[in-house]
Amino acid sequence: MILKTFGWSFAVTALGLVAAVFYGGWTGFGVVAILSILEISLSFDNAVVNAGILKKMNAFWQKIFLTIGVLIAVFGMRLVFPVVIVAVSAKIGPIEAVRLALNEKDHYKQLVTDAHPSIAAFGGMFLLMIFLDFIFEDRDIKWLGWLERPLAKLGKVDMLSVCIALVVLMVTAMTFATHAHQHGGAHVDKAQTVLISGIAGLITYLIVGGLSSFFENKLEEEEEREHEAEEEAAKAGKKVPAVLMAGKAAFFMFLYLEVLDASFSFDGVIGAFAVTNDIVLMALGLGIGAMYVRSLTVYLVRQGTLDDYVYLEHGAHYAIGALAVILLVTIQYEIHEVITGSVGVILIAWSFISSVLRNRRLAAAEGGAGSGEKTEVSSGV
Repeated sequence: MILKTFGWSFAVTALGLVAAVFYGGWTGFGVVAILSILEISLSFDNAVVNAGILKKMNAFWQKIFLTIGVLIAVFGMRLVFPVVIVAVSAKIGPIEAVRLALNEKDHYKQLVTDAHPSIAAFGGMFLLMIFLDFIFEDRDIKWLGWLERPLAKLGKVDMLSVCIALVVLMVTAMTFATHAHQHGGAHVDKAQTVLISGIAGLITYLIVGGLSSFFENKLEEEEEREHEAEEEAAKAGKKVPAVLMAGKAAFFMFLYLEVLDASFSFDGVIGAFAVTNDIVLMALGLGIGAMYVRSLTVYLVRQGTLDDYVYLEHGAHYAIGALAVILLVTIQYEIHEVITGSVGVILIAWSFISSVLRNRRLAAAEGGAGSGEKTEVSSGV
């Protein structure tokens, strides 16, 4: 089962790590490994959501998502998009960006370093909005209850996430951006650039979030109609078959999944700039991670166990928040790649261990006082 599901991912990992050694030595190997783990960590909750929706679709649309959808995710967002980011921020053509990355690494590094303030501001704001919207949402299951409960109450204030993000952007532009790090150790004033790029990142997030909400509402409408049809069939005494979405409902579901996957892969790409500016290593690491996300989605669908480790989603979003802060700080200060990559891994590992301990408490509660305490225990610490 494991080999059948993750076989292609194992093969891509081996080829990618070998290519990393040939391209960047053991340092390149380490960067690609960190990026792969980071991408998997940030996209784990994406795989869970994908699996939960994918199991409702018929075999045809599942195949469409796991083939065309993977091509879009791996080659579109993880491989092409980093080139586009560098090309736009450095004001060069995509082909020229690839040529410089492969043949004139010093010049390419200079362009990326000088463009880093705009990249960091754009990505930092996008990631910050993902984190803020998550922590301000009232959830049944809470990981760090002492922190998440009061934040959920504050989240009832309309547009609070946007207001906080704009305040953070203004402070960043007035502090870090006035002494932005440039190639050769120089520092220049990039306040205007940071402000414009940060606002662009905020707008991008709002557009992606709006599209996702639109498609999600369409799906809910389709599900309500299907539920009504099931009730009518039951009243008429007809056999109600298991509903697997097809046609228009499945099409909207496919679009929703693509928008959702694009948003998650986007934060992975942006987060990768906090680890390395080398576009080749970035493409290798994110490509490997994307393959595991695909395999994990298939595995979760086939196994049918999506809720065993309920705090992993929390850990992934806290990692996103940490990366957002790191990106904004790196506008002025350099932060070692090992520190950047380790933060996400530590938070994911912490949330995984917390999930395991929670499951043990639930098992003990069910065995001792009965299942009546289950809801209280699962609400988090």
